Amino acid sequence: MAAEVSASTADRPPAYLAGLHLTGRRVVVVGGGRVAARRIPPLLESGADLVVVSPRVEPSIEALARAQHVAWLARDYAAGDLEGAWYALAATDSPSVNTRVVAEAEAARVFCVRADDGSAGLAVTPATARRGAVQLAVLSGGDFRQSRRLRDELATHLPPSR
Repeated sequence: MAAEVSASTADRPPAYLAGLHLTGRRVVVVGGGRVAARRIPPLLESGADLVVVSPRVEPSIEALARAQHVAWLARDYAAGDLEGAWYALAATDSPSVNTRVVAEAEAARVFCVRADDGSAGLAVTPATARRGAVQLAVLSGGDFRQSRRLRDELATHLPPSR
């Protein structure tokens, strides 16, 4: 069964796709659960200066913090946490916290992905695949299951890594 696309997503113009160069740029991830743990490695690979704000984090994120690959603020999100950020991810299990993160991001003109409700964010994260220098990104109008399915199918056509 395909995921329903919300009316607000269906009525929106399509997202403008761009590749972000994040080397040395402050990126803030609010939340430390499975979604954050999945999204952090590609952000680190892009060279982002990563800050995680969450009272608790997955063991993989804690290990990254111990190795000083990310800065972990072991507390709840607070206004001002996005100061100086170029990009943000609201990935908590609290819709009200995610709403506050997006509101602060919008006021600060920071692109922000909202993991629990893509249509309520300021940006969306595509389903991606990479082989060597070739990257593939798929957005399908808010239907993340279709995006993943198409990504998986198309990824079989990427050239071999060198």
